[in-house]
Amino acid sequence: MPRARRPRRAAHSTVTETHVITTTGLTKVYRSRGREVTALDGVDLHVREGEVYGVIGQSGAGKSSLIRCVNLLERPTSGTVTVAGQDLTALAGRGRAGRELRQARSRIGMVFQHFNLLSSRTVQDNVELPLEILGTSGKERSSKALELLDLVGLADKAKAYPAQLSGGQKQRVGIARALAGDPKVLLSDEATSALDPETTRSILALLRELNRQLGLTVLLITHEMDVVKSICDSAALMDKGRIIESGTVTELLATPGSELASALFPVGGEASGDDRTVLDITFQGESATQPVISQLSRTYNIDISILGAAIDTVGGLQVGRMRIELPGRYEDNVVPIGFLREQGLQIDVVNQEQSPALVKEGAK
Repeated sequence: MPRARRPRRAAHSTVTETHVITTTGLTKVYRSRGREVTALDGVDLHVREGEVYGVIGQSGAGKSSLIRCVNLLERPTSGTVTVAGQDLTALAGRGRAGRELRQARSRIGMVFQHFNLLSSRTVQDNVELPLEILGTSGKERSSKALELLDLVGLADKAKAYPAQLSGGQKQRVGIARALAGDPKVLLSDEATSALDPETTRSILALLRELNRQLGLTVLLITHEMDVVKSICDSAALMDKGRIIESGTVTELLATPGSELASALFPVGGEASGDDRTVLDITFQGESATQPVISQLSRTYNIDISILGAAIDTVGGLQVGRMRIELPGRYEDNVVPIGFLREQGLQIDVVNQEQSPALVKEGAK
C-alpha cells in the first residue's frame, strides 16, 4: 500500500467522547550501523474510555512499536503519547519526572505474548512482583494477588510454579500480574498468538469480562482478524508504520470500500462476464436475518447468483457480507440496487469500472 496514502476514518458520532489513549504524530525511527528504519510514521490514535481497541496488521506493520511507545517502553522519536490525560512523552530522566513516569506506567497494565513469568517464583509471587516493586506491604501484596488470581480463575494455582501450568493458565497469571497496580489501561501485545484456538477464545472472553467488570480500557495488537471480530469495539489497520483506516467496527462495516471490513468478512467470486454487475452487500442486525435476496429476485424477476458469503457475530450484533452477481451492467441495475439500499444495507460494487457513480452515491 502506498506510504503517501491518507488514513481513512469511519464517520464518528458527534457526541463528546473521552479518549484515554491518544497519540499525535507518533514517529519511531530505529538507527543501526548507519541505517534508519522507520517503524512508526506519524501515527494518530484515539482510544475511547472503556472500549476494547484492536490494532491489526501484518508483521512489520509497526504494531509492536506502537504499543511499546504507548507505555514508553520505547521512547518515540517524535510526537506525543497521552494516557489518562497525562502526556507521558513529557516525562523523562531522573528526579521528579522520572518518578512521575514510573507512577504513570504503574497504571498501565501490560500482557505479553510469551507470558514473561519468573520460573523460580510461584504463581502468587509472580502476581505480587509489581506490588513488591511499588513497595506494597507483604500482607497487602498477598491479599491482592489472591484476589486477582480468583478473578482470572486460578485461585487454586497460587502455590504452583509456571512450569506446572498450561499456556492458557500462564497467560491468565500474566493478566493477573498486569492488573496488580489497578490500571486504567490494559495493553495486550499479541497475547493470544501462542495459544491454541480454544484457549484463545477463553482468554479473549476473560479480557472482555475484565473490560466490562473493571471498566478497563483495553488496547490490543494482533495479526488475527478473529480477535478483532470477537471482542473489539473499535479497530485500526496498520501498514508500513501508518494507520490507514480506523473507526468502530460497526462504522467500518458501513464504510464503502473499507479494507478492514473486507478482511473481517472476506467474500470471493468474479463476474462471469462483462455484462454482469457484482455487488458486495453488508448486513447488520435485523437485516442479517431478512430474506432480502429472495425479495429482490421476486420483486424484479431477476436471476441472482450468490458468489460468496460470510456471517458472524461482532459485539453481540449479527453481521454478514455477501457477494452477488446481477445480470446486466450497472446502469441496468440502478433500481434493484436502490431497493437494496432502501433495506438499510451497505452496497459496494466490485467491478467499479462500470459505475464510477456508485462509490460516490454509496458514501452519502
